[in-house]
Amino acid sequence: MSVLSLSELAPALDAGFAALDPVGRLRLLRERLEGRIVFTTSLGIEDQAITHMVATAGLGIEIATLDTGRLFPQAYEVWAKTEEKYGLRIKPFYPQAQAIQALVADQGINGFYYLVEARKACCGVRKVEPLGRALAGASGWITGLRADQSDHRQGLGFVAHEASRGLLKANPVFDWTRAQVAEFVAANDVPVNPLHDQGFLSIGCAPCTRAVKPGEPERAGRWWWEDEAKKECGLHVTEDGRVVRTALAETDKSARA
Repeated sequence: MSVLSLSELAPALDAGFAALDPVGRLRLLRERLEGRIVFTTSLGIEDQAITHMVATAGLGIEIATLDTGRLFPQAYEVWAKTEEKYGLRIKPFYPQAQAIQALVADQGINGFYYLVEARKACCGVRKVEPLGRALAGASGWITGLRADQSDHRQGLGFVAHEASRGLLKANPVFDWTRAQVAEFVAANDVPVNPLHDQGFLSIGCAPCTRAVKPGEPERAGRWWWEDEAKKECGLHVTEDGRVVRTALAETDKSARA
């Protein structure tokens, strides 16, 4: 186990991940990082691939999901099939009942369509606050973020220190393409959401997700009514709204400027 601080360990792991496959990255993270490591799955194709890796490698990594109350029915079907296939339980985290009641009373059931601030408030109640509870006390957070999902995510890197949450955030399939992910889940008979085959490349809450049109980027179907520059839910940004980047990514950004 490492004796480095999290801020020191992050760049070391970020560099070490590059030469490894995703399972090797997960093993390295578990070997070097003490304490609880939580993988939060959205039940999308990337996260299903990681769930397979976590479940079959026996690494002692917790699997959790955020049930916003507005998910597609197909998401629950994938959830059930995944638990059955791997013999595990995906721990759910739900929005606080009083917060949901106050939100809907204030903005209406679909008020997020009318103001960016309303949509961010909805994401805050349904996703960000439950995520805080899911990660409480954890030292590591695993996600299924990939660089080619959007321009916002290209500079994130493999591992970053999130000081505000007091943990390391690791993205083990960060450099994989969607085609690589699809090939992996097919080869390993991993349960996937059937909506992916209907053009829903990135799947979030049902009222906030549409199928992607030919030629559109992968996440174009998320919050499609908003300006592209504002389309993050808040899970992968800092408290002041910036995307969290690794030190190596910031160095590379400066070199290109």
